[in-house]
Amino acid sequence: MFGATLFVRFGFGLSVAIFASYIVGRSSGIDAESVGTVGLVSALAPVGEFSTVLLSGMLADRHGRFPVLFAGMGAAAVLLALASLTRDPWPLGAINLGFGVASGAILAASLAVVADEADSAERGLEMGRFDAVNLLGWIGGFAVGFGLLGVLPNTELGGLFLAASGLLALGVVVGHRWTRGHRATAPRTRRDVAGILRTVFQKEVLIVTLPWLVIYLLLGTVFVFLGTSATGAGISTGYLAIAIGGGGLLLLLTQPSMGRLADRYGRSRLMLVGTAGFVGVLVGASLLTQYGAKPEFLAIVGISALPALAYGPAALAALADLSQKIPRATTMAIYSLVISLGMLIGLLVSTGLYSRYGADGLDVYFGAIAAALVLLTIWRLIEVRRHPKLDPAAAAGPTTPAR
Repeated sequence: MFGATLFVRFGFGLSVAIFASYIVGRSSGIDAESVGTVGLVSALAPVGEFSTVLLSGMLADRHGRFPVLFAGMGAAAVLLALASLTRDPWPLGAINLGFGVASGAILAASLAVVADEADSAERGLEMGRFDAVNLLGWIGGFAVGFGLLGVLPNTELGGLFLAASGLLALGVVVGHRWTRGHRATAPRTRRDVAGILRTVFQKEVLIVTLPWLVIYLLLGTVFVFLGTSATGAGISTGYLAIAIGGGGLLLLLTQPSMGRLADRYGRSRLMLVGTAGFVGVLVGASLLTQYGAKPEFLAIVGISALPALAYGPAALAALADLSQKIPRATTMAIYSLVISLGMLIGLLVSTGLYSRYGADGLDVYFGAIAAALVLLTIWRLIEVRRHPKLDPAAAAGPTTPAR
């Protein structure tokens, strides 16, 4: 499962890193008009994901994890190959919409496999391992993509989509070979969509999912525009690739440990640490947009990123803890739905603010995200204090595996 995930996310990261440059036809800098076009085309992937991912989760609960997973991977490989044939925003938008559908199916099914295999006492650790491999693939793909932006002529970027397509196809082959004879299927469950939607809006679900939504308001913008923005500010793509690659190694080393801490001390405490880190990242990002890439501002972002890494494993484990209320693949589909919706809203709002107000608009945007994340974290802590069962790891004390 982890091997297949690594191939998939590397392919995704490689393609996303070059997407803005591929659309605008240049590898350095981006003007306000192009920001709107790139933002609109990029936003169609989250539209496809959040509009269909609950269905993907229900199918994985009904028919098994691996059929849904491999169908999504195969479809994504075909769509990336098609993207290499055109730079017209209209067909690229349609391709990106389908890519979002495939991405949602992949994420919901793969997270369900991990949740199926992980005992509740080690769920943070296993989610940390998944998050490490997942993000290592993403960041490795970003690093290679950004590095190649400075090496390849813009006219040859289409070949990188073909390379990403090949990696996804390789992920299908590897995953199918390694899972042959192992059936990761759940009991055949039926649940009406209306009942699932009612569950999604229950308080104990919202205190886990809403912070993810806010975080991806930020990350959706960063994923798409980091490469062109950095090169426009005079940062070498080679240095950017090295920095991102180092971040990927850091993720690989820290995420399982963060997951163990979430098992030992509870999900909420680690989510609080992650929130503090994200606020620091947002402060640094705001300073960078106003004053440029100065070392002290980059240091704020880099130092703050380390505690921010605590958020992912803890929040994924908290979401998996909710699977007693909803079938497991559908539960993990809610995570995909929330992050895709966050990426969609984030792209539309941030590009609109930047096009109209420039860096000042982004400052307002970053400040609103930081305030919302702090308030939602405080809300979760209050609810967990009132109802300790919302964080069973904290209520039960350190587990034997965590010790």
